[in-house]
Amino acid sequence: MSGENADRGDRDEPGASKGDFETVVAAVRERVDPDPDERARLRAVADRLIERAEAAATDRCDGADVLQVGSSARGTWVSGDRDIDVFVRFPPELDRETLEEYGLEVGHATLPGGHEEYAEHPYVKGAVDGFDVDVVPCFRLESATEIRSAVDRTPFHAQYLEARLDDDLAADVRVTKQFMKGIGVYGSDLRTRGFSGYLTELLVCEYGGFRSLLEAVRDWRPQIVLDPEDHGRASFDDPLVVIDPTDPERNVAAVCAADNVARLQHYAREFLERPSLEYFEPDDRDPLSKSELLSHLERRGTTPVAVRFETPALVEDQLYPQLRKSLAGICQGLDERGFDVLRSTALASDTSAILVELAVDERPAVERHRGPPVHIKGHARGFYGRYADDPDVYGPFVVEDRYVAERDREFTTACEFLESDQLLEVGLGAHVESALEDEYEVLVDDDVTALLPAFGSELRSYFEPVP
Repeated sequence: MSGENADRGDRDEPGASKGDFETVVAAVRERVDPDPDERARLRAVADRLIERAEAAATDRCDGADVLQVGSSARGTWVSGDRDIDVFVRFPPELDRETLEEYGLEVGHATLPGGHEEYAEHPYVKGAVDGFDVDVVPCFRLESATEIRSAVDRTPFHAQYLEARLDDDLAADVRVTKQFMKGIGVYGSDLRTRGFSGYLTELLVCEYGGFRSLLEAVRDWRPQIVLDPEDHGRASFDDPLVVIDPTDPERNVAAVCAADNVARLQHYAREFLERPSLEYFEPDDRDPLSKSELLSHLERRGTTPVAVRFETPALVEDQLYPQLRKSLAGICQGLDERGFDVLRSTALASDTSAILVELAVDERPAVERHRGPPVHIKGHARGFYGRYADDPDVYGPFVVEDRYVAERDREFTTACEFLESDQLLEVGLGAHVESALEDEYEVLVDDDVTALLPAFGSELRSYFEPVP
C-alpha cells in the first residue's frame, strides 16, 4: 500500500475495553455468519446453476466458460442474503452483438422463468429455491485494463480477492458489511452512494480486519488514498480513493459521497469508544405524525415549501441523480431570488417531492440593483440611461460611488416563483423537467403535511437528524 495520508489508527483512545469490543463482535457473528445448512443450500443451488449455464454456453460457443462471482462465491455474504451471481465468459474475438445474443440464450436456459434486465448490456435475472440469481455475459480477457464494459472487471475482482481472503478475513468482512448496513452507508447504488461489497472487502483486506479498519478510519483525514498494489499512477478528486488493484485507472470508491465517508468515521469513533449491538441494526424510523411535524415547523419558524410531482418511470440509479440535480437547481433559483434556503431534501416513491425549508419566504416589492461606479464612464452611462426614464424605477441615485436603482421585484414570495414558468428554467434533471411540464403542485407551510402518507419515515429523519 502506498499514498495513504492517514495514520493507521494505532493510538489508543479512552473508551470500552477490548473485551467489550470482542463480546459485541461475537454476538454479531452469531447473526451474520451463515450456518452449515445455509452454506450447503447455497452451494447446491449454485452448482446446479453453473452446470446448466456451462452446458448452454459451450453448446453455443467453443471456449466459453462459467464462474460464480460475488460475495456468495467468496464466503463473505451476510446470513440471509440470497444473491448468486453467475458470469458466463465468452472469447474476446466474439463481437458484442453475438455476446449479447448468446448471453441471453444462456441466461434463459439457466433460468427458464427468468426475465431480462439491462445494464451496459442485457442479462437474465430470476429466482431459484429462494435465491436471487443473475446470469451475466462478459468477455474473457487477459487484463482488466482491456475491458469493454464494466462487468468485464468482475472476474478479475473475484480472482484478486479469492487469493487474499481467508476464513478470518471473510468473517470480518461480514461483520463490516453489517456495521455499514446498520449505520446506513452500505451500497453503491446512486440512491445510497455508499460502500460497495467489493470496496468493503478491499478495505478489510487492506487493514487486516474489522477492528483495525475502524481504528484507521477513526483517524482518516481527507483526502484518503489507498493503493493496495502500489500502482501509483492515477489521480482522483474524490474524498476517498481506493485504486482498483486490477485496474489502476479506476477508483473503486468513486461513488462514495463525502457525507458517507464522514458518517463511517463518526460511527467508527463511536463504536470503538462504546461498543454496542445498536450500530449493527438499521434504524427503521417510525413515520412522523402530523402533530409532530406541525410541532417541528412551529419550533423552527421556517417556511417549508415542496414541489410534488409524478415520479418519472426510471430505475433508481437514473432517478436519484436527476432528483439531486433538480434539488440543487431549485435551491439555487430560490437563493438567487432572496428566499434563503436553510435545508432541503429530495423524496421519492410513487410521487416525488423537492422539500425546501426557507429562512425567508417573502421579500419586499422592490429590489436594489447596484450599478457600476460613476467614474467608469461607459458602463455608468449605460446603466443610468437604462433606468433614467423608467417610471417604475426608483432612481437611479448614487450610493457612495455607485449608481443604484430600485426596481420592481419579479417574485415577492417563494410560492410565486415555484408556480411560475421560471421554475422550468433552473437546472433540472431531464425527466424531472418533463414531469413538471406535465403537472405539479406547490405545498406551503402546513400543507406539507400532505407528504406524510408517502414520506413519514423520511420526514422523521429530516426533522430529527442524526449523523
